[in-house]
Amino acid sequence: MQLTGFVAIKTAVSEIPPLALTVVRFLFVGILLTPFFRPERSQLKPLLLLSLTMGVGHFGLLFLGLRGADAATSALLIQLGVPFSSIMAAFFFADRLGWKRAAGMAMAFVGAGLLAGEPGGGTPLAITALLVSAICWAGSNILIKQIPQVHPMTIIGWLSLMAVPPLAMLSFIFETDQMPAIRTADWKAWTALAYIVLASSVVAYYLWYRLIARLQVNQVVPFTLLAPVIGVAAGVLILGEAFTAYKAIGGLLTIVGVAVIQFRQLNRV
Repeated sequence: MQLTGFVAIKTAVSEIPPLALTVVRFLFVGILLTPFFRPERSQLKPLLLLSLTMGVGHFGLLFLGLRGADAATSALLIQLGVPFSSIMAAFFFADRLGWKRAAGMAMAFVGAGLLAGEPGGGTPLAITALLVSAICWAGSNILIKQIPQVHPMTIIGWLSLMAVPPLAMLSFIFETDQMPAIRTADWKAWTALAYIVLASSVVAYYLWYRLIARLQVNQVVPFTLLAPVIGVAAGVLILGEAFTAYKAIGGLLTIVGVAVIQFRQLNRV
């Protein structure tokens, strides 16, 4: 369900401004989850910080990036969150990278450079937004480690609700005609939004955390490598995006680099 989320977002942002769409998405997710999953007082401050890094920084910029970049390129570039996470872990937790993980990072960044240089793959603003989105995702992982034990649905619901005010303010400042766009959006945009809210935001994360709880990490994590592959395939097959040499070579380098990092981290567990 998360794997085709890029196509759903791309479909929705083609009609609704990206920040306004993120507001609507988070508002629905917050309404659905917060009545049933309540945080403790000590968890509110880190959840507020997480709403800024994950909600505004990661998802807001992801939606903005998908407005100006194709879904396939976005699905690949967002994988840079993995090497960015390793870099931050080395900085904050003194985690030793080792030459193999460093080589994987180099490979992933070279692949990302090829993707960013693809003519027609995305505007400079969109590519920058996606790269910063990946950095914000990595920073959010650091914050999640510092939150006292909390149910995943509590994190998703409350970071969504807390992210609504700052995103709404940013949308008010930088976007125009949000309400007319929402009112006149066709059934494809609303179907995509429903998919983003229910399948990508709630069901997918719930199933993911259930799998992590029931299976060994090394049985689950490799499936994350399906995300960019299926994201690219969905963009090409569903949206009719071009599958270029930039995507083939840059995407392969990025995926292989991310795989090296993830499997080396598993070996260290």
